Amino acid sequence: MSMDASARPDDPRIPADLAPESKLIMAAFVELGLLDLEASTVEEIRALAAAEGPVIGVGPEVGKVEEAAVEGPAGPVPVRLYHPAGPPPERAILWLHGGGWVLGDLDHADADCRRLCVDTGSLVASVDYRLAPEHPYPRPLEDAYAALVWLAARLGGDAGPARLIVGGDSAGGNLAAALSLYAKERGGPRIDRQLLIYPVTDLDFGTASYEAFADGYLLSREAMELFWDAYAGEADAARTPLIAVLRAPDLGGLPPATVVVAGADVLRDEVEAYAARLGDAGVPVDVLRYPGQLHGFWTYGGPTDIGRRVNADIVASFDGPRSP
Repeated sequence: MSMDASARPDDPRIPADLAPESKLIMAAFVELGLLDLEASTVEEIRALAAAEGPVIGVGPEVGKVEEAAVEGPAGPVPVRLYHPAGPPPERAILWLHGGGWVLGDLDHADADCRRLCVDTGSLVASVDYRLAPEHPYPRPLEDAYAALVWLAARLGGDAGPARLIVGGDSAGGNLAAALSLYAKERGGPRIDRQLLIYPVTDLDFGTASYEAFADGYLLSREAMELFWDAYAGEADAARTPLIAVLRAPDLGGLPPATVVVAGADVLRDEVEAYAARLGDAGVPVDVLRYPGQLHGFWTYGGPTDIGRRVNADIVASFDGPRSP
């Protein structure tokens, strides 16, 4: 969809403090009538996400798309592999989509994965992990770990030519961070880098960013409370480091990280805090900050190309330090 940066300038639902790209995204939601829809239950949020297609856009052509299935703890876990054109890539990204742990699938993440594949020149393996509340913690993480083991074996383990990266956005970023901790606990597989795009890291609704962006910036405090309840299930999230990763007692020895921060996001402060804790633990960290951008700005590629510009910054960070 093509929209003018000044679209609906008088609409009070478009905050004046947003960056131009995020104003375009909000204008697209206004034009589609999506801001008028109620979304206070999992079912309503899933219905809203199903209508977001024009805001997400369509990804570019890749060299090849391959469907696979990984043997998971409760049966097959679907995986979709995106191969870049040309010679075998030097990097492989295990991708865990966002959606508050309650929504998303391979098709919903398709445009993101195509852009990531083309822009980074990487093999991208998108994981269709089980969703909450039907499948709360630890089931999505267990599916992610099964896919990680499978992809590492496919690449040939440590002897293979590809650098293995785990990545995700939002709740998927949480799973990617937790997966890095989980793989460390279990002694592998080796991960060369974490790609964490505005990840959920903590159960704290009282941060300054939660206060500033609680309503009117797409991702609300109310939605995050619902997501946490759905994913945590019967677990004590605040005392479970593989859920609230910011509270993990030891972040030392984790893979280098690329962390993307959206400036107009309820999660902003916890993302910054997690990046700081990684750095304090001796983990090399590249923090990519985008002031005035909404949560989700990277994935909404219909009205703007900001996500692909972020991908260029991500590629530059990939050339940084590797795991020892």
